[in-house]
Amino acid sequence: MILYHASKEIVEFPEIRKTRYTKDFSWGFYCTNSWEQAVRWANRGIGEPVVNFYLYEPLDTLSILRYEKMTDEWLDFIAKCRNGETHSYDIVEGPMANDTVWNYVNDFLAGNITRKQFWTLAEFKHPTHQISFHTLSALNCLKFERSEVVYDNEREK
Repeated sequence: MILYHASKEIVEFPEIRKTRYTKDFSWGFYCTNSWEQAVRWANRGIGEPVVNFYLYEPLDTLSILRYEKMTDEWLDFIAKCRNGETHSYDIVEGPMANDTVWNYVNDFLAGNITRKQFWTLAEFKHPTHQISFHTLSALNCLKFERSEVVYDNEREK
């Protein structure tokens, strides 16, 4: 399977970096199987939009958590991760909240909306895909293939 990583640079050797803010599945190296999503994310901010391509071959020995869709368990896991809690999974895969759903998640975490209100607002939103790698063993499942500079108006595979 091919995965994409959006960046402003070529990332031949993926790294897990601890940053000021945690993401949906905690600190990790994030990819997606969605070309459109990768191009959109690469084109955010200033700099050349680079999409890195990786061949992904998961190992049976790794601890992998998968969410097929947005569920209460998914929302609770994101809430814990965004609040700085870590986990012991090598890889976590599941829905990525688009900008609108991301705002709803933040409102839920801040206590501005209830869980029921979150699900009402998110009901007709369709999240995209994300997969995050949290250990060196997980990163070994990725083989860098190439990178491309791709601007929004050049979306072709």
